[in-house]
Amino acid sequence: MRKVVVTENISWDGVMQAPAMPEEDTRGGFTRGGWANAYVDQDMIDYMTSGGDQEGCLLLGRLTYQTMAANWPHMPADNPFTERINAMPKYVASTTLAGPLDWNASLLEGDIGDAVRAVKATDGGNLTVLGSGVLVQSLRAHDLVDEYVLSIHPLLLGSGSRLFPDGNTATLQLIDSTTTSTGVIIARLRSTASAPETAS
Repeated sequence: MRKVVVTENISWDGVMQAPAMPEEDTRGGFTRGGWANAYVDQDMIDYMTSGGDQEGCLLLGRLTYQTMAANWPHMPADNPFTERINAMPKYVASTTLAGPLDWNASLLEGDIGDAVRAVKATDGGNLTVLGSGVLVQSLRAHDLVDEYVLSIHPLLLGSGSRLFPDGNTATLQLIDSTTTSTGVIIARLRSTASAPETAS
């Protein structure tokens, strides 16, 4: 069975909103978009292009899909991610979009839990989630996230949408980790349970 792998850039205080571009996601008055760019180095590129997830597909929310579909087809060919990202099949979760979709994408219809479980049951590589904060929370609510690949950046943003909002609980098992030359800790974690045990 395929895995759902949530791959995110987050700040040290857990913010995941708009890491790539200033105007990527200004919801809630967020003004710090593009905060992750200065930390990209060869260590990060090597790690992110060496995993097995690259042979799978993308699972995206509406906003992330629309942002990426508008930009990635025009990325420079020498970008190490351009060819792979553009070629990967995409599944898009949205209640407002109507198919057919551009950029090698298919719309997931009906209940998101049922739709993702159906894709997971098919043959193929992992389903990699990029960004898509609202979708991630839905996947967590349906217990559909198998792993996280988190690039934890050494900065505090102080505000913005967080990957794990208050009230979220989980037990995670560290599978692998590395630290880049810019101080980003990349951690791969397996989701093992819905809530941590507490001392008696």
